[in-house]
Amino acid sequence: MDENSVLWEETIQPGAAWSHVLKRGTALRLVDVEGGANVGAIFYNFECPVERYNMPDTLKAQHIARLTKGFVLYSDMGRILCSIVEDQVGWHDPVGGTSNSKLVEKKYGFSCYQEQRNDYHKNGRDCFLIEMAKWGLGPRDLTANVNFFSRVDVADDGSMSFASGNSKAGDLVELRAEMNVLVILNTCQHPLDPNSRYAPKSAKASIRRVPAPSSDDFCRISREENGRGFTLTERYFL
Repeated sequence: MDENSVLWEETIQPGAAWSHVLKRGTALRLVDVEGGANVGAIFYNFECPVERYNMPDTLKAQHIARLTKGFVLYSDMGRILCSIVEDQVGWHDPVGGTSNSKLVEKKYGFSCYQEQRNDYHKNGRDCFLIEMAKWGLGPRDLTANVNFFSRVDVADDGSMSFASGNSKAGDLVELRAEMNVLVILNTCQHPLDPNSRYAPKSAKASIRRVPAPSSDDFCRISREENGRGFTLTERYFL
C-alpha cells in the first residue's frame, strides 16, 4: 500500500461495530492484528440501499464457495459492489452467517452491560443492527454477510466445519469499491468458532485512493460473468 494514498486508518476493537461509505475509487484494507480474527461484513448501495450484497448471485456467477483475490461481491441488481484486489489469507467465508444473542449466551454464558459494561458479550446480529440504525436501516434490511479471515468447509452431506487458524497475525484483505458502498462491519467471533471462551479479536481498517479498474483488471477477467458485471456497474455511473 502506498502510504501517501492512505486517507484514514483506525483499529476496530474486539466485538465492536464499524461503518463507512466507501466511495467509488477508494479501497478498504482490513488487517488481522493478532491472528484468528473474524470480520463480519454486509454491503449496500449507499444511494439506494434496497440494492445490497447478494450471496447466492456472488457464488453462482463465479462458480465459487469461498472468497479471495480476483473475486467480486455482486449486488442483487447484477452490479458489482466491491472487488477483492489483495488477499493474503486465501479463503474468506461467505456462507457461515453471523451470531445472535441466544447462540452467544449458550456458548459463552450470560453477560449483560449493566454488570460488565463494555466487556459484556457482543453478538454479530445486534452489532449489525446497531450500526445499521445509524443509516436508517433496520431488521428487514439484514442480508447475508461475509466473514473475512474465517474459513468454513462444507461436507458432501451439507454439514459445515470451522477451520481454526485460517488467518495469521498481519494477514490482510483489500476491497476496492466499484460503487459508493455502505460497508458495515463487526469483529464478533464466527458463529461456528469452536472456542468455548469469549475472545473476539481486533482488526485494523485503512482507506486509500485507488485507480479505476482497467480493461484487463484481474477481477474483471477472472470470470466471464464479471466482465458483464463491470459493464453494468460502469453504465450505472454514466
